[in-house]
Amino acid sequence: MSAPRRPAAAHLPDPAARPATPPRPSGAPTAPPAPRAAAPHAPEVSPPRPAAPAARPPGDAPPHPSAAPAAPSAAGPRGGFGASRVPAARSGEPAAAPVETTTRLRPVRVPAYGPVETPVETTTRLRPIRERRRGRGLAAGACVVLGLGLIGGALAGVWLAASGAGSPAEPAGYAVAKELWHNAPVDTLFPRTLTAPQAGPGPSARTWTRVVVAPDAPCGPSSVAPRLLAAVHPLGCERVLRATYTDATASSVLTVGLVFTRAEATAQRALGGRGLAARLGQDVPPALSGAGTVAAGFGPAQRAAWWATAPTDLPVVVTAVSGFADGRAAGRAVPADQAMKKGRTDAVAQSGLGHEALGIAERLEKQLRTTALAAAKEEEER
Repeated sequence: MSAPRRPAAAHLPDPAARPATPPRPSGAPTAPPAPRAAAPHAPEVSPPRPAAPAARPPGDAPPHPSAAPAAPSAAGPRGGFGASRVPAARSGEPAAAPVETTTRLRPVRVPAYGPVETPVETTTRLRPIRERRRGRGLAAGACVVLGLGLIGGALAGVWLAASGAGSPAEPAGYAVAKELWHNAPVDTLFPRTLTAPQAGPGPSARTWTRVVVAPDAPCGPSSVAPRLLAAVHPLGCERVLRATYTDATASSVLTVGLVFTRAEATAQRALGGRGLAARLGQDVPPALSGAGTVAAGFGPAQRAAWWATAPTDLPVVVTAVSGFADGRAAGRAVPADQAMKKGRTDAVAQSGLGHEALGIAERLEKQLRTTALAAAKEEEER
């Protein structure tokens, strides 16, 4: 009978590789070694399994070991974790049982800054709001208020001027001009000589000399044309002054008239100013002849061109009528603006009688305005 085979020795750590742990006295408690710091997120390593016993030949009975086989070492591989190192068993001594000294360490996943956020709408969606430009609104409001104030002030001024004393505002010298027909000298109202630079035609100047002066007369058909008399009668026709002039060559004669009224400023403006002649139509002023002068034969048939104007700043109507000094008949008299039209070839246009009537009327109006302003200034200084 062959001798029984001993089982293969358990896989123990190599004594030559690491120094053996000094033996501990029996009964002494086993001190757990200090665990090594585990590398972060190191994978878990299982201890190696013990080696299988050697195969026996067939037919052999299982041996009866005289002693219990050594328990496999619970220690992990070199440098592993989870159990203390067990020294190699000496001959004749029982193998020390593995003692677990700490809980097996497992890698722990650390969440990154809390739970993952999901896009959840937690409030009402905001809408863009246009920026309110308060400064622009205030400026616009101020402009509106200022504009309304200016308009209101202008209207109030007009109302006060029109209804303050029951009469409209009068131009300077207007009230004084109403009395000039008997306060001013005749040479002031009808100067002995009148000069009108560039009176026409073209740039030619004209000079007129007074030859006849009529005394002041009441407003009537003999001194005022019919339509003009009807227009000024409601205004209060005061007096009429007339005089006759001749040009520098004594070939033409002109009768001028000043019709003074008691009209207020508003009524005077209603007469139409320079448009009065167009309103009157064929209302030719009467002529003033003078015996023993170049105007001795100046009558209704010799009237060739005429003009009438109503200044808005003077209570007067200025009239003028022109004709030939030799007493020839002129036919139908025409307004001065028509006699001055280009292209006319008749005797009235070629002789410049239209320029004569218009020029002397404007010169007398200017003379009367100067006299009224001088009289008003003198009255204020008193």
